[in-house]
Order: sequence, then C-alpha cells, then structure tokens
Amino acid sequence: VQLQASGGGLVQAGGSLRLSCVVSRRTSSNNGMGWFRQAPGKEREFVATINWRGGGTNYADSVKGRFTISRDITNTVYLQMNNLKPEDTAVYYCAVARGSTGSPNAEWYQYWGQGTLVTVSS
Repeated sequence: VQLQASGGGLVQAGGSLRLSCVVSRRTSSNNGMGWFRQAPGKEREFVATINWRGGGTNYADSVKGRFTISRDITNTVYLQMNNLKPEDTAVYYCAVARGSTGSPNAEWYQYWGQGTLVTVSS
C-alpha cells in the first residue's frame, strides 16, 4: 500500500489549503484514515481522523472548527484547512488505520505517506 500526500505549500495566515492523500490500493476502503503533523523540533501530533464509512470524524482541539477531514469513493482523503495560523506550520502526513475506525494514537496506523509541507507565514 502506498499513500501519496499533496497540496502543501506556502500560505499567509488566515488563508486556506486543501491536502489530498491518494491510497494506491482499495484494501484501505474498510479502514479508518488519519492526518498527523510534525513541526520542526516537535513530535508528531494527531490532527484528524475519519472512519471507513466516512460518518465518524475526530479532530484535535487545536484545529476544530478550522479543519475538515473527508474521503471519497476512490479512497482519497482530504484535509480542508481554513483560517490557517503560523502554528499550523508542519509536515502533514496521512495514514491508514489498522481497523475500520481512526484514532488519535499514531500506533494505530499501519501505513504512512511521505508527508507534505505546509508553511503559514504571519
């Protein structure tokens, strides 16, 4: 299974970006998926998850109300990021969960993408 994340870039504070994560195999269609991020000098942290049916989502408190996770029938997962802040600057990673639900725990995920860099200027 391969995951390809894209959509990162440089944006000013208050702007928006939409990240995409394409999964190479449909075996992920029954799996939860998640987005995590890692800022320079910091540990990887949970951002958002979505269950395999797309009906259940969960967000880190720091992004609630600003980010939206979604997925389509091709198993592409999206992260719409609005009202971006400089503290959102990080490499963003998508991941496929071991089961049908997502989790804030990175250990729950079995496959990871290569990451896409988001830089928010003040």
